[in-house]
Amino acid sequence: MKNHKSNLAIFGGTPVFFGQLPSVHTLGTQEIAAAVRVIKQGPLSGFLGSAGKAFLGGTEVLALEDEIKKKFKVKHAVSCNSATTGLHMAIVALGIGPGDEVILPTYTISATATAILMNGAVPIFADIDERTFCIDPRSVEKLISKRTKAIIAVNIQGQGADFSALIPLAKKHRIAIIEDNAQAPGAMWRSKQLGTIGDIGVFSLNINKVIQSGEGGFLVTNNDTYALRARLSRNHGEAVIDDMPDYDAGPIFGSNYRMTEVTAAIARVQLKRLDYFTKKRVALAERLRKGLSGISGLELPYVAKNNTHVYYRFVLRMNEELLGISREQLFGAMKAEGFALSKNIGKPIHMLSVFQTRKAFNKTDFPFGKNTYYDGNPNYSKGSCPVAERLCANEAASISLCQYPRTTKHVDLLVKAFKKVLAHREELAEKFRPES
Repeated sequence: MKNHKSNLAIFGGTPVFFGQLPSVHTLGTQEIAAAVRVIKQGPLSGFLGSAGKAFLGGTEVLALEDEIKKKFKVKHAVSCNSATTGLHMAIVALGIGPGDEVILPTYTISATATAILMNGAVPIFADIDERTFCIDPRSVEKLISKRTKAIIAVNIQGQGADFSALIPLAKKHRIAIIEDNAQAPGAMWRSKQLGTIGDIGVFSLNINKVIQSGEGGFLVTNNDTYALRARLSRNHGEAVIDDMPDYDAGPIFGSNYRMTEVTAAIARVQLKRLDYFTKKRVALAERLRKGLSGISGLELPYVAKNNTHVYYRFVLRMNEELLGISREQLFGAMKAEGFALSKNIGKPIHMLSVFQTRKAFNKTDFPFGKNTYYDGNPNYSKGSCPVAERLCANEAASISLCQYPRTTKHVDLLVKAFKKVLAHREELAEKFRPES
């Protein structure tokens, strides 16, 4: 590190990187052509909210679902307008409602929890594995009760949860597994694609994901009943079951979670490019790993046994004492050098006000409080998920650089900036005080 003589940019020196990183825009001529074709030919949506062939969607939606089934080797694929609505469809598909509990990791996006609330069920938050950031099966086991109906395993940052422990646990207690696979399409566990391991898998096509159509998502399952109930929940199912004399999968009502034909057309092209984008992302992440290896105080992303990692985010664990500077000092100095780092998740989900106040539906305490259906007492207190709380508070640092169309040049410059900052850590620790 003695060769890094430049003054830190945060103190007026020359930044390692000027300008802006290339925008992560993965749509090209094929996606444009697909969208234009649908716009010219019409219709923009092929759905009708009544019984019949159009209840299942239009030409592009049906084609996309067929292609998803082939890609992920599943029996059913159900498209939707976001992974958030896809998660709610999964909750509906499993018949989860008031009086039920669903266990999920507290280290995730709020939508994973609110999908449970939307059906009047209660989220129960488990802690995470400090190496993978995924749900910790040991924490899950302690939380299972007579009210538990499902576990949501969030395959976060680009790799899978510990299914070798979760699957036997779910079977023992006869509960379902939902995979929130928004961040790990293309990743594997024991040669099986993530999202296809549990009873239901949910994928995202949001603009920030590996493949995207602006917004959108899809659900996959091998269970006929789950697929049927998911489709009903997507398209005002209560309006059609009276015209389905053979329907016997229980009471249901739905919403409008339908995907447009333009979105489906774009998604079809993106799906074909998933392997390409994944290969690019992994190559950049491995180069970054090599560049940052050996730095005391930094723990690089851990790849669990039987897993592949597709690096939706390159998440580090920091030991501030060994590193010699605080996380905020590192973030400030790196931003000045041209590379912004982030906490990735600002706070564990159980610490959000909706759970701290137990007020989800206006001023009532439903579904958290004791009522006709529920006799539990969920623990949302500070300290209930100590690993996630600690990682969010001062240890996790996320790098979102390893995305197409960024290149090895950008990775190398980030490594250079990192080493420059650490070469001046004593000066940084002495002079820089983060804003309060």
